[in-house]
Amino acid sequence: MSQPPARRWRVSRRGFLIGAGVVGGGLALGATLGLPWLRLALADVVDGAAPPTIVTTDPAFWFEIAADGRVRLAMPKVEMGQGIHTALAQIAAEELELAWEQIEVVPSSSAGPVADNFGTNASNSVASLFAPLRETAATMRELLRAEAADRLGVAPAALRVANGAFFVADDPERRLSYGELAADAARREVPAEPPVLKPSTAWTLIGASVPRVDLPAKIRGAATYGYDARAEGMLYGAVARPPSLGATLRRAAPGEAARRPGVVAVVAERDFAGVAAESRSAAAAAVRAMDLEWTEGPPLQQEQIDARVRAVPGRGVVIQRAGNAAAALRGPGVITAEYRTPMAAHAHLEPQAALVDVRPDRVLARVSTQYPLGTAQAIARALGRDARTVEVVPTYLGGGFGRRMVSEVAVEAARLSAAAGRPVHVGWSRAEEFHHGFVRPPTHHVLRAALGPDGRIVALEHSQASGGVIFPFIPAPLRALFGADFGAWRGACISYAVPHISVSAEHVPLPIATGAWRGLGLLANIFAIESFIDELAHIAGADPLAFRIAHTGDDEHGRRLRAVLTTVAERAGWGTPAPAGRARGVACSIDAGTVVAHIAEVSRKPEGGVRVHTVWAVVDPGLPINPDGVAAQTEGNICMGLSSVLFERLSVRNGRIAADNFGAYPLLTMRDAPAIEVTVLRSGDVPYGAGEPPMGPIGAAVANAVFALTGQRLRELPLTEV
Repeated sequence: MSQPPARRWRVSRRGFLIGAGVVGGGLALGATLGLPWLRLALADVVDGAAPPTIVTTDPAFWFEIAADGRVRLAMPKVEMGQGIHTALAQIAAEELELAWEQIEVVPSSSAGPVADNFGTNASNSVASLFAPLRETAATMRELLRAEAADRLGVAPAALRVANGAFFVADDPERRLSYGELAADAARREVPAEPPVLKPSTAWTLIGASVPRVDLPAKIRGAATYGYDARAEGMLYGAVARPPSLGATLRRAAPGEAARRPGVVAVVAERDFAGVAAESRSAAAAAVRAMDLEWTEGPPLQQEQIDARVRAVPGRGVVIQRAGNAAAALRGPGVITAEYRTPMAAHAHLEPQAALVDVRPDRVLARVSTQYPLGTAQAIARALGRDARTVEVVPTYLGGGFGRRMVSEVAVEAARLSAAAGRPVHVGWSRAEEFHHGFVRPPTHHVLRAALGPDGRIVALEHSQASGGVIFPFIPAPLRALFGADFGAWRGACISYAVPHISVSAEHVPLPIATGAWRGLGLLANIFAIESFIDELAHIAGADPLAFRIAHTGDDEHGRRLRAVLTTVAERAGWGTPAPAGRARGVACSIDAGTVVAHIAEVSRKPEGGVRVHTVWAVVDPGLPINPDGVAAQTEGNICMGLSSVLFERLSVRNGRIAADNFGAYPLLTMRDAPAIEVTVLRSGDVPYGAGEPPMGPIGAAVANAVFALTGQRLRELPLTEV
């Protein structure tokens, strides 16, 4: 079966800028219409969206049908606990007319059969593959139908299909299974026209809560993570790390390392020093015996970092504008508030890990990565190899959260394997994870508003400053084009119907590596905006939930936002008295097309601090492919968000990250986890992202509840001063 060219799916205006032509064409537009105009237009494109995943639509690459009729689906997206292998399998099984037990999922490597150009991130996987996967599965179904019709001597329209078999409508005993048809159907030419898809009224798997495909192996302990990867004859690698932030390797020599027990290879180069040995402990001990000289970085302190991150109204890049906020905010009566969020670690359960086997003709790697194709390209660059000779097979991930979009551990293992001539496994320690990765950047927000005589918001301005989120990983021309980091201002735009709006963002270069953290800038921006909206409601003397509903628009987003707010109010009993010593707060957001509202019920701990008893969450992801999966993602977002809201603050002291392990970086535990009640709404037949949007409102919901309880407005995370 010949492979057709990859079909580029029609995307909204939000998807156009990812092609290479955006830089040249965008700069030309900027020269004609002005760079501020262009940046505003690009912000409108990027806000809350992700580029489409571009994949082949030839079903022969996606599906393998066994003789017993079971269908194996090659999965280009990585499973890191978010359940997307299940949701995507549901989409495929629906159009293929399979029983749920008839489909299984296998990961696709960087070399295919279905290579992914984008990686697993940005709440993009299900939303971007929904249309192409349905069409590909339906094409496979119709190829099988055509083969069955020929063999049974009937017209294709005379056939019915169920549970992976075709049968003649008026003679059900005449049937052929997919397993019987597959070999010959694969030789048929793929039709030029796309097939007719099943109507939503006929769906039985899409929209149903089915068992997770990844759980049985995980429950049995049979699932392989990056740290579990093993190969015959493999070695363990360890790498020399800089002693402080900003330190660089001045000189490297083997020293006594080569004479240490179990050492097989020592690499001492200008930019890299490491050891491959028969055990992990032997490798680590040998690295300590190397002769290394470092140029130390400055004795950086956290206060210096925080002082750099300061939003100044009027200084950043304008990313949203309506009316004339500057004029509306002149004069007396302007309400102003500032908010801050700190640096945070990813703190996933599994540290970075990779097993790489460098051979003369090819490189095979098993890596805990969100981006197999990008990891393969990085290995190829480091080794000076053709990228087509490098294959990265993703393992299961023990948490990703954006950190595993960059897998430097794979390059480290590759360089050591090339030197040793054997497979090498590198697994970072927890201390290495804290000290040598990248972190969520700190942010600062200044919000200003004016209220009219009727208590409605007349003008609203949000000025935001942040360290890099996406900027550290994209080319300089794109950074210059955008001006401010579009990852950092995710969630920064105003979703309410306000006559005069101005939102600006400023990228602040920092002397510490920062990058993507779950939801990118979403948690910080929604914490600031929704806390400020709550302040305005109280100043206006309005109920905070009614105040939000009164400011929703008449468009689809406004209607969906009203629906989640109304529903969460019903679920939580908003307006009824909270139990003694408790209070409730509300917040909401729109992100990646998904609309979310939270109500948190809190009390004050006797020893100080906030106790969150219950969180009610209502989520509208458009079409929930697997409602139970959406609910699970919402619960995970709330717990991870609460951990950041109540406990997490990563700091720098004397040029080093202060935390070595979780003892110095506490996380939310079961003792502090609240009861969580999730309601999933369906508002259409197209899915939006659900992996990160429920993170958005949790910080503001808790902070607003604290204000309702104590009258104390907390404007900085974590919320410790209560």
